Amino acid sequence: MTLNADLHCHSVVSDGTLSPEQLAARAAGNGVELWSLTDHDELGGQERARTAAQANGLRYLTGCEISVTYLDRTVHIVGLGFDADDDTIRQGLRATRGGRELRAREMAEQLAKVGIHGAYDGALRYVGNPELISRTHFARFLVESGVCRDTGEVFRRYLTEGKPGFVPHRWATLKDAVTWITRAGGQAVIAHPARYGFSANEEFALFTDFKGHGGGAVEVVTGSHSAADAERYADAAREWGLAASRGSDFHSPDESHTDLGRLPDLPRDLRPVWDLLADRIQ
Repeated sequence: MTLNADLHCHSVVSDGTLSPEQLAARAAGNGVELWSLTDHDELGGQERARTAAQANGLRYLTGCEISVTYLDRTVHIVGLGFDADDDTIRQGLRATRGGRELRAREMAEQLAKVGIHGAYDGALRYVGNPELISRTHFARFLVESGVCRDTGEVFRRYLTEGKPGFVPHRWATLKDAVTWITRAGGQAVIAHPARYGFSANEEFALFTDFKGHGGGAVEVVTGSHSAADAERYADAAREWGLAASRGSDFHSPDESHTDLGRLPDLPRDLRPVWDLLADRIQ
């Protein structure tokens, strides 16, 4: 019997809308057996998540989703099972968070030029942690203020490359992110690889460098992957000798297409990433 593991979701500590405690209860209610909270570039919810997981009968792995700049694009690397008190990863994440406020103010300036005023203060209303203000918070403001019908429309019209409101940010390097995770005893995972739009050569480079830096797994089954995507990255896991991860990337009951724990199983021939982390499960 396969394990219902959900190892990718977000709380109000980054850009989700539920607390760690609410997420733990929702995961348990949906039959999740092994859970991880993976807030963006932030470990502030880990102790709450672990405590809530135990209260709800869930096994728990520490988690984080680290923003990386690779080939001039933002790529996400999920860390699982690391020591959340490790100084190196904490300092690295603090530095990664540091550029978000400046970027957010530049985004607000760009939006003001196309007639959308007050976006910075508006986005702040949706931020649980001001250090982690992001495009998602701007999107919620633009929906609430009636500029767009939903967050998808916001991204299409305003917050992607080439649109007013898009401001690039230089994140951690791929090597940094993988090294922080592995030196703290965890496993590094390429998150939702189908989302990046890399060419075959670019994706080959990503997997080559990730594996070379010590990365151990790829997210095969995730909320934004189609069945064909899952099959494609199952093949990639086999080809590159990587373990497979599974996570909904759940952010909000109102915004996420896939609920916690409501995912297809991993292919049976793949090694689940949690097998590599058996001694890290709490």
